[in-house]
Amino acid sequence: MTAPLRDVLVKRPGAAFGAAFDDPANGYRRPVDLAVAQHEHDAFVELLSRLGPSVHALDAETSSPDLVYTFDPLIVADAGAIALRSGKPGRQGEETALEEWTLKHGIPTLGRISAPGTVDGGDTFWLRPDVFCIGHSLRTNAVGAGQLASLIGGDVRIFDLPYAGGPGECLHLLSVISPVADDLAVVYLPQLPVGLWELLADLGIRAIAVPPDEYARLACNVLAVRPGVVVMVEGNTITERALRGAGCEVHTYAATEIGHNGSGGPTCLTRPILRE
Repeated sequence: MTAPLRDVLVKRPGAAFGAAFDDPANGYRRPVDLAVAQHEHDAFVELLSRLGPSVHALDAETSSPDLVYTFDPLIVADAGAIALRSGKPGRQGEETALEEWTLKHGIPTLGRISAPGTVDGGDTFWLRPDVFCIGHSLRTNAVGAGQLASLIGGDVRIFDLPYAGGPGECLHLLSVISPVADDLAVVYLPQLPVGLWELLADLGIRAIAVPPDEYARLACNVLAVRPGVVVMVEGNTITERALRGAGCEVHTYAATEIGHNGSGGPTCLTRPILRE
């Protein structure tokens, strides 16, 4: 999650994103201004490109507005891609669009999560190259977590997340932690699983605590482009100042539509394809 990012896949907001508010099941806060969303996404992609990664565009459109959040439908492991199955019914099927892209670009499919299992990519991350973490949440059930653990192999840790706001809200494991360097992570302590907090301490990983008001503005969702070089949503000055104080180089972007309205930060907007 913190190694230098070489290739990343994104999806520009399209018609489905523009109509997201029309269906309450999508969970968007207000009608989408598609022109603003596209402008924000273009600026975000330009920022990523300036920082070094090769940014690839997913040229696909489905009925799901959440396809913009390419982190969730599929993950890429050393041996290939794993197509997931979202715990949000409206997102099921997004994985097909991403798998078509990975296959077209020479990345084999390592496996797929099958019913009744569910897994959202936002509940998964590598804390170390050999330590994989899965959140058991309202989007990732026990069956899906077990299937994914078998596909990944090695040292897999599964952590229970709280019920929090219930099915109508999205609480992923990566909602409450973002690794930003080998020895540093941004965390939201009130909802961080105790077992994960203990693991951070055992591995000597320092924690930058996000305040509640900034947590609500996606401050805990931080994308590491390389160790200590990060991208975050603008306006979270306390967390940004703490990151800079810890020696990080911080870049921010506007996220009125692509972030706050759809509740997705920079990690959500990107599917890492290759890290060093």
